[in-house]
Amino acid sequence: MSQEGFKRKLTSIFSADAVGYSRLMGDDEAATVRTLTSYRNVISTLIKQHNGNVIDSPGDNLLAEFVSVVDAVQCAVAVQKELKARNEDLPENRRMQFRIGINLGDVIQEDDRIYGDGVNIAARLEGLAEPGGICISQTAFDHIETKLPYGYDFIGDQSVKNIAKPVGVYRVLLDPRITVSGKPVGAENKATRRMPTLVGAVIVLVLAVAVGIWYLLMRPAQPPMEAASTEKLANPLPDKPSIAVLPFDNMSEDPEQEYFADGMTDELITDLSKISSLLVISRNSSFTYKGKPVRLQNIAKELNVRYILEGSVQRSGDMVRIRAQLIDGTTDHHLWAESYDTVLDDIFGLQDEITSKIVTALAIKLTGDDQERFGEKETDKIEAYEALLKGMAHYSQQTPDGYKKAISYCKLAIELDPNYYRAHAKLALAYLASPARGLHTWQMNYRNILLGRKHLKIAMKRPNATTHLLASFLALNRRRFEEATYHAERAIASDPNDTDAYAAMGEVLISNGKPRQGLEYAKKSLRLDPLNVRRNITRQAKAHICMGEYEKAVSIAERAALKFPDINRHWAHLAVSYAHLGRFKEARTAWEKAQSAWMKTTPVKPNLAAFMAYFPFKSTECAEIYAEGLLKAGCPGQPSGYYKIYQENRLTGKEAAQLRSGHRLVYLFGNVQFWIDHSRDGKVTSNVLGQPGSASWWVEDDRVCYRHETPAKFYGLAECADDYRNPDNQPGSDKEYLVVFDHGIYPYSVEK
Repeated sequence: MSQEGFKRKLTSIFSADAVGYSRLMGDDEAATVRTLTSYRNVISTLIKQHNGNVIDSPGDNLLAEFVSVVDAVQCAVAVQKELKARNEDLPENRRMQFRIGINLGDVIQEDDRIYGDGVNIAARLEGLAEPGGICISQTAFDHIETKLPYGYDFIGDQSVKNIAKPVGVYRVLLDPRITVSGKPVGAENKATRRMPTLVGAVIVLVLAVAVGIWYLLMRPAQPPMEAASTEKLANPLPDKPSIAVLPFDNMSEDPEQEYFADGMTDELITDLSKISSLLVISRNSSFTYKGKPVRLQNIAKELNVRYILEGSVQRSGDMVRIRAQLIDGTTDHHLWAESYDTVLDDIFGLQDEITSKIVTALAIKLTGDDQERFGEKETDKIEAYEALLKGMAHYSQQTPDGYKKAISYCKLAIELDPNYYRAHAKLALAYLASPARGLHTWQMNYRNILLGRKHLKIAMKRPNATTHLLASFLALNRRRFEEATYHAERAIASDPNDTDAYAAMGEVLISNGKPRQGLEYAKKSLRLDPLNVRRNITRQAKAHICMGEYEKAVSIAERAALKFPDINRHWAHLAVSYAHLGRFKEARTAWEKAQSAWMKTTPVKPNLAAFMAYFPFKSTECAEIYAEGLLKAGCPGQPSGYYKIYQENRLTGKEAAQLRSGHRLVYLFGNVQFWIDHSRDGKVTSNVLGQPGSASWWVEDDRVCYRHETPAKFYGLAECADDYRNPDNQPGSDKEYLVVFDHGIYPYSVEK
C-alpha cells in the first residue's frame, strides 16, 4: 500500500457481528433482513449517541471507531442491553444476537476506511465473545478498569489468527460483578457516597441546659436500602409516568468533581419534580444506589417506577460532556439517549434541554403552572451556582467540618450573587441544622438559629419548596398551626414531588388533630421516598396513636425502633402504645430505651414537660392520650406537668406588650433563672446565663420581637416569640406564663 493518502493513529475499534445469521436467513429471509436492518439502525444510533463513527457495515457485520475507549465500551453495553430487550419481544427462533469485540490499537487510515492489526484484533475478539456478549483487549481494559461500573472476567492470553503475539482478553460483565482481582471494578474510586441531603426540614435544639429537644425531622445519615419485598413488587405502577434519576457517574479525571456530577443529578431531580403530571422519586432514595451494583430493572421494581434516567458527567476546565439515557425499567428498552458537549456557562440551558427531552419522550403535557415553575432559574452567575453545589456536597456529610464548609460556600454564593435566593435558603438550612448536632457552645448555637431566621426571611422574597418547608416547621414548633399549614401547602404547590413537603403536611395535620388525613400524606411521602422509612413510619405510628389504634401503632413503632434504635421518639411511640394496651412491662422497657436514646443528645434527663415540648399538639385530645401513655410507661411527671400551649391560652400582642413594658421578666432556663428588663421606650437589658446584653423590642403581628445590640456577635440579629398563659400555674408563680421561641419554650414570671 502506498504511503500517500493515509496516516496512522491510535483509536478504539468496535466490531460487531450477528450470531447464526445464515441459519436465520435459511429459515426466513424477509424477516431476517427486517430484523437485521432494524437492529443495525439501533446500533448505528447508539454509536452516534456515544460519539462514535460507523466505518463500514457489510452484510451482518458492523465496524465503528471511537476516540474514547470508555465511549466504546459504554456503547457496547447499551447495544447489548437494548438488543436483549428487543429480542424478548420476538419468538425464540427469530431472535438475533450480536457478538462485540473492542480493541484499542494502532490503525492506518485511508480516506474514511481503517486497516491494520488493530482492526483485525477487534474482529478476533468479537469471535471470542459469547452471543449477546462483549470481549475487550488488554490494552482497552487498562484504560477503563476503574472508570466504568462493570465487572470483567479475564479469560487469558488468546492466540488469534494472523496476530503474532497472544492477546490478553477480558469478557465484559453487563452487570457489575467481581473482576479477576477479586474486587468490584471501581469499588474504591466510584463508591464514594454522598449522604442524603436534609431537604425541607429544620432541627431546632433547645440550648445547652434547656428542658428538652424540639421535634426533629431528619434523614438518616446512611439510609438502609431494603430489598424489594413481594408486596412492593406486586404494587401497580402509578397512573401517571413515574421516574427515578440515578446519580450521574463522575467520569472526570479529577475525583474532586464528584460534587458537580451529584449536583447535576440534583438539578435534574429538582426540575422534573416541578412537573405535576410526573411522579419523581426523591433524591434520598435515588442516591441510595450510588456506587452499588444493582440491575436497572430491580431498581425500577424496588422504587415502583417505570422509567430510569442515568448518565455521566465529564468535566475538563470549562468544558463539560454529559451523557444521559432514559430507560423503560419494565423492559430495559432505551427510549432516548443523548450526549452533549457544552461550556460551563451554558449548563443551565443544557439542564433545561435534557428535561424537555424527557418530557417529550414520555408525552407529558405541561400545565401553565408547570411551565412557570420549570422556567425558573435563580442565578445566571455560574461561579455562584458552583459554590452552592460545593456547599451542599459538604452539607450532606453532616459532620462539624461539613457544616462549617457548607456555610462558607453558601456565603460565597451569596457574595457572588446577593439575589441568589436559593443560596439564602440553603444557608438558612445549614445554620438551623447545625445546632442539632451539638457542634458549638450554646451561644454559637443560638447565633446560628438567629442567622438561619435572617437568611430564611431573605429567601422568602422568592420562595421555593425549601423556604416554605423551613417556614412550616419553624411555625409548627412555635405552635402557629395556621401558618405551618399555609407553608406546607405552598411547599407542595412549589414542588409537587417533594417528599418533605408531603411529610410536612402530614405532620401539620396530625398535630392539628387530623391524624387520618395526616396519615395519607405520610404515605404519599413514603411513596416518593420509598427507601427512607425512618421518618414516615414513625409519623404513621404517631397518627395511629392519635386515632386510638394502638395495635397498628405498635406494629409500626416496633419496626422503627428495631431498625433505628438511637431515635428516642420511636421508643416513645412504642411506650405510649404499649401502655394504652395494658402491656406495662413492655411499656416501661420501651420508655427506658427512649430515655437512653434521649440522653445521647442532651445532658438533661427527660420528664413529661420536656418530652411533650418535643411534640407540638394543637389537639388537646391527642396531647392527653400521649401524656397519659408516657406517664403509665414510667415517664417522670404529673398529668398537669406539661405545657398547655394551645390557642385559647395565647396572649395577644397588646397583652404581651403590657406584661413587658416597664417590667422585668424572670425566665426559667432548666433550673437556672435569667432576667430581661423591658423599658417603656422599647429598650432591653438582660443577663442570660451570666452574659449581659442589650436589645430593642416591639410588637409585630401579635408577636413580641427583639433585635440584638450587644453582645457584638449578635448585633443586628432579630427574633420573635409568642406568649401564652400557663393554665396549670397560679398567678404570681414562677411559671405563670410561657414564651415560645424558635430555640425553646421558657416559663416566666413578671416582676412589676
